[in-house]
Amino acid sequence: MTDQRQRVLLGRIVTVHGIRGDVVIDSHTGEPADIGAYGPLQSADGAKEFKLKVLRVTPKGVVAHIAGVDDRNGAEALRGTDLYAHRDSLPAAAEGEYYYADLEGLRVDNEAGEALGTVIAVQNYGAGDLLEVKLAGERGTELIPFTDAYVPTVDIPGGRVVVIMPVSTDDEDDEGAPDEAEPA
Repeated sequence: MTDQRQRVLLGRIVTVHGIRGDVVIDSHTGEPADIGAYGPLQSADGAKEFKLKVLRVTPKGVVAHIAGVDDRNGAEALRGTDLYAHRDSLPAAAEGEYYYADLEGLRVDNEAGEALGTVIAVQNYGAGDLLEVKLAGERGTELIPFTDAYVPTVDIPGGRVVVIMPVSTDDEDDEGAPDEAEPA
């Protein structure tokens, strides 16, 4: 099995296209058609390898043919398969840009250098990237906006990020509201 940190998720096979074994891929690359430019891709467990030939890009995704898959049944069996590339086959990230795989697992420190937890994932729900942080000693996770205001330092070689924790806006202390009902 390949070390997960040495691979980067580039896309997912979402459906089949036609009867000749073509698939539609949700590509996570900057240019969707580039998913075919990084050599053979692998399944999540690293057990299967896929050689893609990109046919065209559509609004639904990248239509591609996978070598050795020549009918609809073979393509249907691949639905939902995540496609990974070896990290060293990808171009270097530009200044101030990072591959999610490089951020996952980094230690999270506050500005004073105290360890707060670990980045377990990077999420994006449509309004920008968020670092999902597992705080030390806590059950849940926190989502930190991945912006310079909240994450002023990313030190990949040092294995850490520095975060400024957002201020909670919970309405738990309802100022001015009585703790108990007063008798009339």
